Amino acid sequence: MERLWAGDCAQLVRSWRVASLSGSGRATKQAVLQHRRAFEKLLQKIQGLPAVLPSLPLELTVLYNSLLFDLGSSDCIVEREPEGIRQGLLRVLEAGGVSGQDLSTEELWQKVLQEVPAEELRAPLHQLGVLQGVLWLAANRLGSITGLLRLLSGAKEPVLSPCPGGENELLALLRAWQVPADGGTSPLVVQSARDVREILWTAAAFLQGFQELEAGNLPAALSLLQLAATGFCSKRVLAQIYICLGCCTRQMGKPQTALQHLKQALQLDFQCLTALSQAAMVYHQLGEMDAELEALALLHEALDSPPPEAGSAASGSLVQTELLVHPLALVSLLRQPSPSEVKYLLAQRCLQAGRTAEAGEHYLDLLAVLQEGPRHQVPLHSQSALPRIPEVFLEAACALEQLGRHRDTIAVCEEVVSRTSDLTPEMLRIDLSSWDGAEAGSSSPRPRSGLSCDILPQKKESLRCILWRAAAYLHQGRAWAGLADSKEAITQFTRCLNDLLRVQLVSADGLHIGEVAAGALPEAAVLQKIRLLALVGRGTQFLELGRDRDALMNFQYALQVSPGDLAAASHLLQTLWKLDRRQEAAALWQKLQADSGQTEGQQEVPGSELPPLMATVLPSQCCCLQGPVTSSYSVV
Repeated sequence: MERLWAGDCAQLVRSWRVASLSGSGRATKQAVLQHRRAFEKLLQKIQGLPAVLPSLPLELTVLYNSLLFDLGSSDCIVEREPEGIRQGLLRVLEAGGVSGQDLSTEELWQKVLQEVPAEELRAPLHQLGVLQGVLWLAANRLGSITGLLRLLSGAKEPVLSPCPGGENELLALLRAWQVPADGGTSPLVVQSARDVREILWTAAAFLQGFQELEAGNLPAALSLLQLAATGFCSKRVLAQIYICLGCCTRQMGKPQTALQHLKQALQLDFQCLTALSQAAMVYHQLGEMDAELEALALLHEALDSPPPEAGSAASGSLVQTELLVHPLALVSLLRQPSPSEVKYLLAQRCLQAGRTAEAGEHYLDLLAVLQEGPRHQVPLHSQSALPRIPEVFLEAACALEQLGRHRDTIAVCEEVVSRTSDLTPEMLRIDLSSWDGAEAGSSSPRPRSGLSCDILPQKKESLRCILWRAAAYLHQGRAWAGLADSKEAITQFTRCLNDLLRVQLVSADGLHIGEVAAGALPEAAVLQKIRLLALVGRGTQFLELGRDRDALMNFQYALQVSPGDLAAASHLLQTLWKLDRRQEAAALWQKLQADSGQTEGQQEVPGSELPPLMATVLPSQCCCLQGPVTSSYSVV
């Protein structure tokens, strides 16, 4: 009977090798399922009889093959404790006349290896040990693997000193593990246990390296990832290792080395578009705008093209490194951006580089996608490069305004108004009483001890909606001014100011609202900047209509909003002179001269004080477009 079962096993192995070499990807998957069922049936026949020592080597070999097909039929190995290995160990104990039903799997391994030392069981038990290591690695049970390897190798003491090449104890034990010969020399095994051990070593180095990278232990991560790059894996996994190496060296302040790793990843697997995305980030860090834009353009073209057909698995390999390197955090690191995210980055970077025409076209393409409906939109997550949708529209309006496409600017801003009107409250009152004023010598306020400094998320969202709509009216006012329609421009500027009046920032104990708001609510700086620009814009349009006194009042209000604003002061000075109020004009001129002397050498980049929210959606002369942005918008 044993000889008949051995013949059936050998026939199934031969059948699988032929199918894995000649079949397509789909046919190979079908063959995996068929052979899995066949080996399960054969195992049931063998285990239908009492366990005896002479037949155990064949039984454990069939069990090994059955588990290989079980793992090979999955897209990834999830945390689980399969009953197959446990039952196999219990059968070994049964043959030796030892009981172990109440023991854990780790305890079973210890009992089997210590109490049933039959030499003929050495090879099949090592085969099962390799698969047990694979399953425990998928469950991140590194200590359990280390303990099992000590038992299998007969080591009495743990490895205490660092191993050559930066290996830790687990990797050193795996490398030194003398797995009995099988695979090509045995007609009864579908995949060599030595090959699976090499895959286990590579995956262990990779995953431990990634864990160290995630924990911020960069030197340890670099050492482990470099070891993993020398291991046994496919080009796809090797490319992923190089991406992690690029991320590690970039965080270590070595951007050029990071670029070399990312280029190696692309050379290994050109479809590994995460490497191209990471390279664009490194170029951005280095300030190499042209190289960054080229990388983003290539990335968008690749993402927008139909994905290539997935290749079939390596011939005969059921357990591969890909099955073991899919923890959620790694998937997050290797996440490919969507075409919309890349299109947005292209538009934003072109706008920052002064390539306004290209930025305008990219923004219009992106807006067309966003308006097609939810199924074309990108699901937002914590790593998304896309800001809130109204901010995308406002950035587009900024680019179109710089191009002199005033009617397009008006149309884009009208979309923002229509999207936010139903979300804008009639009045928004925000209490800042829980914040102290700025301490002496401190530039920012702090939360009062014992009081909550959190502003309700609903109120923050309402404030953002007000700011988005007010900014849209501001852009429309400037666009109508560019079309020489002063009356319509004044109407839009007035709507902008009326929206801002909906916001009331209050403090019960009489603290200076501006100082408190700067610390408690960064959006307050945006509100004040929009108010300033709207007042100056409306004042200039009143001048165009010859309504000098109305213009004068707007410029005075603008200086109250921002006392040091040179544009508002200059307009006010010219208007006073035009109204023949020479004495007031002279006094203002002297004050401006005195102020400029005090602040000489301290001039800030216009708009540099704005928080990330809408920092690039205001008119160009008031937003920081001169230099590279260090971070993307947050998705709220």
